Amino acid sequence: MTTAGDIMHRGAQWIPAHETLDRAAQLMRQLDVGALPISDENERLCGILTDRDIVVGCVAMGHDPAKVTAGEMAKGTPRWVESGADVDEVLHEMQGRQIRRLPVIENKRLVGMISEADLAKHLTEEQLAGWVESVYAKS
Repeated sequence: MTTAGDIMHRGAQWIPAHETLDRAAQLMRQLDVGALPISDENERLCGILTDRDIVVGCVAMGHDPAKVTAGEMAKGTPRWVESGADVDEVLHEMQGRQIRRLPVIENKRLVGMISEADLAKHLTEEQLAGWVESVYAKS
């Protein structure tokens, strides 16, 4: 059985909710990623921030990314999966929510992220095609 822990990208890092978006963008550049999980003061997942969120939700709205925090951009209920979850559960979660990135948690701590690139490396062509169709389908 292939698990979330088998396919995830290890070494994912949080951005604390109190950090500003300019700091988040710098961290994204440093880590070469397009999304960061947002943590609250107890290091619990409270959202995910994407590079697109920064551009569209802050810069394009005329706001200063040095004054807007990651926590202010967190919307909705964050989704995640346990590291021992079967890959079918991962796909179900991502397809059902139409999400492209999924944090992986172990013992209530972030241990990795699953992205489109991770899926492309580890899924069968049939699994990948089904995922693409459902995640990118028009609502």
